[in-house]
Amino acid sequence: MRKFVMISGCSGGGKSTLLAELAQRGFSVVPEPGRRIIAEERVSDGAALPWRNSAAFARRALAMSVADYDTATGLTFFDRGIVDAAVALVATGGTYPSFEVTHRRYDRLFIVPPWAEIYENDEDRRHSYDKALTDFERVNSAWIEAGYDPVEIPRTTVAGRADFVLETLGLDS
Repeated sequence: MRKFVMISGCSGGGKSTLLAELAQRGFSVVPEPGRRIIAEERVSDGAALPWRNSAAFARRALAMSVADYDTATGLTFFDRGIVDAAVALVATGGTYPSFEVTHRRYDRLFIVPPWAEIYENDEDRRHSYDKALTDFERVNSAWIEAGYDPVEIPRTTVAGRADFVLETLGLDS
């Protein structure tokens, strides 16, 4: 049985930490494309970094999200995906990838809301919390426009968030 579960939402809102908890509990998880791209570009001294060439970064994020979708099987949790990449692509002047968004659907969407108390910058997350809020509004709207009904994940402990997701899906936590 294929069941693809998307975890999207605000940058710095705890998505990756939540996915790490789900992975620790034995679930299949696909890490965020953006962080993987940044790591790859640093190794190769590449230019497809969001602060160096945001359009190239967005194109790579879309390609990686499509590849992640196409190769996943069974119950899989994704940290960001095709719609997130589409938002980034359009923001850099690219064309909305309607075919990919329409033909590669996730079964459930959970949204991590903004959470100022846990937001932190790091070497890969250089943008401000205000920019994260603006991006969150665009991403959340894009998911809704793509026909998804987002379920907001509560601001609670990591274990509590994982329990909420699994209980909402009807799975044992």
